[in-house]
Amino acid sequence: MNARNQTDSDILDIDTLMSRVDAGFASQKVGDQYKDAAKTFIRQWLTDPTCAAYVPQLTHLITSGAWDYLLDSFYQIIPFGTGGRRGEVGIGPNRINPWTIRASAQGHSQYLKKQYGSDAETRGVVLTYDVRQFFSNKFFNDALPNPVRNLNCRDLAIAALEVYAANGIKVYMFDGVRTTPELSFAIRHLHAVAGAMFSASHNPPEHNGKKVFDEFGGQLIPPDDEALVNEVTQRVASIKSISYDEAEKAGLVVVVGPDVDEAYIKACTSVTLSTARDISIVYSPLHGCGMTNAFKALKTLGFNVQADPATSNPSGRFEHVTFNIPNPEVVESFTTTLEYAKKVNADIVLSSDPDSDRIGIVVHHHGEWKYLNGNEIAVILTAYVIGKRRPALAPDQGVIIKTEVTTNAMTEICRKNQVTMIGNLLVGYKYIGAEMNRLDREGRMADFLMACEESHGYVSGNYIREKDSAVPAIWLSELAAELKKDGKTLVDYLDEAYATYGYFRNYLTEIRLPGAEGMSQIQTIQETLRSDPPASLGRFTVTKCVDWQTHLPIVSETDRISKNMLIFSFEPLPDTISIRVTVRPSGTEPKTKFYFEIGTKPYPVAETEGIRARAEELVKELERAMLDHCYAILGVQFPPRGYLLFWQLPLVDKMRYFDVEDKIAALRELPDAKERASKFAALTGFLGSDPIEKIDAAFTAKYGSSVRSYLSLP
Repeated sequence: MNARNQTDSDILDIDTLMSRVDAGFASQKVGDQYKDAAKTFIRQWLTDPTCAAYVPQLTHLITSGAWDYLLDSFYQIIPFGTGGRRGEVGIGPNRINPWTIRASAQGHSQYLKKQYGSDAETRGVVLTYDVRQFFSNKFFNDALPNPVRNLNCRDLAIAALEVYAANGIKVYMFDGVRTTPELSFAIRHLHAVAGAMFSASHNPPEHNGKKVFDEFGGQLIPPDDEALVNEVTQRVASIKSISYDEAEKAGLVVVVGPDVDEAYIKACTSVTLSTARDISIVYSPLHGCGMTNAFKALKTLGFNVQADPATSNPSGRFEHVTFNIPNPEVVESFTTTLEYAKKVNADIVLSSDPDSDRIGIVVHHHGEWKYLNGNEIAVILTAYVIGKRRPALAPDQGVIIKTEVTTNAMTEICRKNQVTMIGNLLVGYKYIGAEMNRLDREGRMADFLMACEESHGYVSGNYIREKDSAVPAIWLSELAAELKKDGKTLVDYLDEAYATYGYFRNYLTEIRLPGAEGMSQIQTIQETLRSDPPASLGRFTVTKCVDWQTHLPIVSETDRISKNMLIFSFEPLPDTISIRVTVRPSGTEPKTKFYFEIGTKPYPVAETEGIRARAEELVKELERAMLDHCYAILGVQFPPRGYLLFWQLPLVDKMRYFDVEDKIAALRELPDAKERASKFAALTGFLGSDPIEKIDAAFTAKYGSSVRSYLSLP
């Protein structure tokens, strides 16, 4: 902002600022209820003394006319999703910042004292944090004070600690970054009443958040999560706070020592099912805190595991991860680590997300590197644990748990091996944790073999109620070592499992719609599909649409949100036994998620290639038919080559790419290489990091050459 604007913002009174907000919001394509809520919160933040530190940047947002961003930041208090409360760092109640974290901690304190009475104070809460850090974004003025600049997870944890302590609640605090699974373990180990993890898991770098855990080490499920939300959003009259030093002097801070680390590693390594160790492993925490769990567990069990030197340092910038997205679900996140794996002749590459509850793997398979998605890992682990443990179990023993959107190949494996499958759970590991609690209450945890969700989350044992990257890291490594003796790989094992039980092609994609208008569009897609479901999509005939909000009872508003899921089943086509698509808004990010599944009968393993190829053609055809239908709901004509763009790009950026594509190609006529590179960067700046990788397939499809080659870029 220039000096003139700075002066203007200094002298503007509240009424003038709010008049500008009224005029600016008039152009936004969202309901008046969202605008009215945002105005109420904006006035509160401009006038409440506890928000004084945010006023300079808030004033800037108003005077600079960032209406969509401003509306999205203020129209609500950040809700709980499937993974807790997380989102973009910023200013406003719908952003992660010290204010929202302190308000959340105050509400949580009140909730705990109502639930546990004085036990809440004496048993206490456990706080853990990972590596995330927010620096700035294009909407802020870096010349002004900014309470969220350089804000990291430890800052958020300390902010919460000071509130819990002010409410008389003892706080167990780790001395450095630790993982979500170790937090779950520590809550149980220390007999605390609750815990909180400060992290945004695998979300983009500009996100952060807080996951809240109960006394069992799992996340709250409806209606308990709604009771907490109501406490935070409706009953926090004031926020109590004392300094860290004051809390420490009052004996309300307990630093968690190495004894908890050692007990956790002992617990997670106890799941091992084999002594095979002859395998070369490269591991990457993707700049997160996985060196404290998955890597340490593998080392403890005697595996030959090396950490990737480029991505093993804790860093909230995620600077050596392609797209800066530290998510094992994104195959490009392995790019840097693969280069190191090739140098050291590794057999497998493992990675985990920043809070290290999810795992990813790439396998060196007969001269090629093969990425396995979360459902494929689930199939391998299901077959492995049943193969190892089923012989020792009685016919009525053995339980595996999965969520509704996780591959039904697991269901077939369980059915044919007489293992009970609990497979109709809502999305979110909190529902798996609740089922584990039920088995525990019934004295049946000895029957529990494993649990998983398609988004690369797995667990076994009875030491936590969360997913843990250490468990699949151990099982995948020891199984790979066993297979290596016979000249086979995990890919061979997967192919044999599919041939035996039937191939299920599972595919996840999304329409990402950020901002206030995006929020409205997400709702429009879901409500239109619900009220007017398609009878067919291309040549795919819909046979049934299951709406989870109507076929199951609703116990709370948070339950209604979790059950905002539609499952479309289609008439099977030749060579298939099932075709379905599940559609749901994400609980933690601004997007609609689509889960596709094509299922087949068992087949001779020699037919694997043909079966996979036909299923791949079908799933891509169904993807385009389903998403084109949803784009039409939004009034968007989506170009066919849009499906070649990086799948996690927001819709607005995908459409903007096609607006500038010809301008990008025209840069070829510029004789100066530096000028070409500079203008390319200017044209593609909206794409964020690694723009070429995000657009290259679409560009190549039109121009017959990659961007770098076509423009002679370095």
